[in-house]
Amino acid sequence: MSDEINTAPEAEGSGNFIHTMIEEDVAPGGRFGGEKVHTRFPPEPNGYLHIGHAKAVCIDFGTAEKFGGLCNLRMDDTNPTKENEEYVDAIKEDIRWLGFSWGDRFYYASDYFPKMYELAEDLIRRGFAYVCELSPEQMREYRGDLTHPAVSPYRDRPAGESLDLFRRMRAGEFEDGRMTLRAKIDLASGNFNLRDPVLYRINHLPHHRTGTAWCIYPMYDFAHPIEDALEGVTHSLCSLEFEDHRPLYDWVIEHVNLPAKPRQIEFARLNINNIVMSKRKLRTLVEKGIVSGWDDPRMPTLCGLRRRGYTPASIRNFCERIGVAKVNSVVDSAFLEHCLREDLNENARRAMAVLRPVKLILTNYPEGKAETFELENNPEKPEEGTHAVSFSRELWIEREDFMETPAKKYFRLFPGNEVRLKAAYIARCTGCEKDAEGNVTAVLAEYDPATRGGNTPDGRKVKGTISWLDAKTAADAEVRLYDSLFTVADPEAGDYMEELNPDSLKVLTGCKVEPWLAGLKPGEPVQFLRQGYFCADSRDSSPERPVFNRSVSLKDGFHKKQPGA
Repeated sequence: MSDEINTAPEAEGSGNFIHTMIEEDVAPGGRFGGEKVHTRFPPEPNGYLHIGHAKAVCIDFGTAEKFGGLCNLRMDDTNPTKENEEYVDAIKEDIRWLGFSWGDRFYYASDYFPKMYELAEDLIRRGFAYVCELSPEQMREYRGDLTHPAVSPYRDRPAGESLDLFRRMRAGEFEDGRMTLRAKIDLASGNFNLRDPVLYRINHLPHHRTGTAWCIYPMYDFAHPIEDALEGVTHSLCSLEFEDHRPLYDWVIEHVNLPAKPRQIEFARLNINNIVMSKRKLRTLVEKGIVSGWDDPRMPTLCGLRRRGYTPASIRNFCERIGVAKVNSVVDSAFLEHCLREDLNENARRAMAVLRPVKLILTNYPEGKAETFELENNPEKPEEGTHAVSFSRELWIEREDFMETPAKKYFRLFPGNEVRLKAAYIARCTGCEKDAEGNVTAVLAEYDPATRGGNTPDGRKVKGTISWLDAKTAADAEVRLYDSLFTVADPEAGDYMEELNPDSLKVLTGCKVEPWLAGLKPGEPVQFLRQGYFCADSRDSSPERPVFNRSVSLKDGFHKKQPGA
């Protein structure tokens, strides 16, 4: 992984080398001249999709959309070790949530197990594959180096003998690791992927779909090109780690009797600082209870981002704006937040909330009086109108909005200072009440009736504006504030379990929110004025006990890093 942090996305309208290659391929006389562009997204169902997969989803499905083509969804379930239907269902849900559809083109790699076995037998008969009895340890030992070829004493085994052993492998006569089927390519190749790679290995674990019907399973490098060809895929788009595997992909396409000859094209995978995107490591976080599950809002999984309040539009916009490259780099996580903030600023309703409340008593406001004020639902969309917020003598305000001895340039409440109560009145602080330990239990102030709605007939200027809620009508809520799960930019460079951020989650109870927010639907965004963007938690929130997750703060760290900001 590159150490360079890419804080600025590619310029809008910059070229996409994949699209350029496809345009050449589908042009008259091109490799696929006259054919419909056909891609696929082939996740392994051994975990939940994360933000890195989102880029691949957008490239695979987005490319098909651009060219009026098709994109298949295929579960790469050739390894029974960690695969199950829970992950299959979650993958489908995430892709639909992002806004893509595969129509009726949903497949499993395991659908092709009988055909793959048939094609493997054919390779053996034609002298292009053999059964090898080297153990995994011996295979590593005999792999050779750049000046010494690999070795296998079984390479010249007669085809009939290999065919018999392969059928006995299929019948379950041998234990795991006892034998493999290898392609006969080039033991001296400078590309180690061509040094007679393994095509099949023995694994007696039951498969999530086929049960115990098979005890041998194809390797990805053998299965994937076959699946692509059988499904009529024209362009197999994959991450850069498979670039060195492309010659093997092409070898399988050329040497196996297949109905099509797809083309593999590689792009740089998505790397983001402060984030772990290894499914194995994410699974460890779940299994060790470091996080509450795959959908923990601190996780980079799509279900975790969705629960936190990320929108499909923000993620698709992020993936589009970082561009498609051939060189690995690291994207600043602040840019992902920036894309979410842009979307929510445009689409989230506004409301007032008090996260760390203290009572504000307007001592000159009439006892028993109540009134309402109108708050804009969304300043970005005036057509969405306003909603009413109740007001009375006792209010809730943020504890940090009062300071008995003010710091320099502190413009909120302190004895003798005036502030605007958002959309309501100007109030002047007259003091506070304290308990026996000296803790402030209530802030005292007097309101100016002539300033209703923020008017200042005398033209006086007030620098501070604070949020508030009516103590009689405000609803109680729990608020969860999230930060990065790790304390370092590249947690995968070392022991990521040692880099966990102890402050990645702060739970605030006794918070106060506008009463209508108790019925907010999960995932529906709202901006708590001066606090950030939030959504109701999809797992724990209810009208009786509302729980809100902070999706992103108002502070834009990405914008501040840009030149001239």
